[in-house]
Amino acid sequence: MKRVLRGHHLLCTHGFKGMGYSPDFVNVMTEIVGEIRNDERDLPIQVVHAFDDACQACPHKGKTVCEKSENSNDHVLSLDSRVLRHLELKHGETYMKSDLIIRTANKVKPEDLDHLCKGCSWLEYGVCKEGIGKLREKVLA
Repeated sequence: MKRVLRGHHLLCTHGFKGMGYSPDFVNVMTEIVGEIRNDERDLPIQVVHAFDDACQACPHKGKTVCEKSENSNDHVLSLDSRVLRHLELKHGETYMKSDLIIRTANKVKPEDLDHLCKGCSWLEYGVCKEGIGKLREKVLA
């Protein structure tokens, strides 16, 4: 099964610890994270700069834009843009999970999240930086 993930969720999956916007969102994100962290199974992931599989369960998902707040859609799109640019990925292209993990480990350091994820409400918890750090230890060891 192919997954569809927006740019910034490519990073979120490495630090996710069960926090979220709603129980439904947490359940869907937990399933996605399980697939990403499963070393036994590779899968294709279409990378997008738009709603993705995780967004489908978000209570803030409107018909065409994120409706969490007045500027939330522009904010999440800017996160996606920064991550896609940093990882040198193209919107709409499909990559293998294993390639995305290696690319992320090689190109993203925990301190990069201060810029890539600027303004994200989850950044202050430190779980994302911790997750990227552990990913780098695992992949680059």
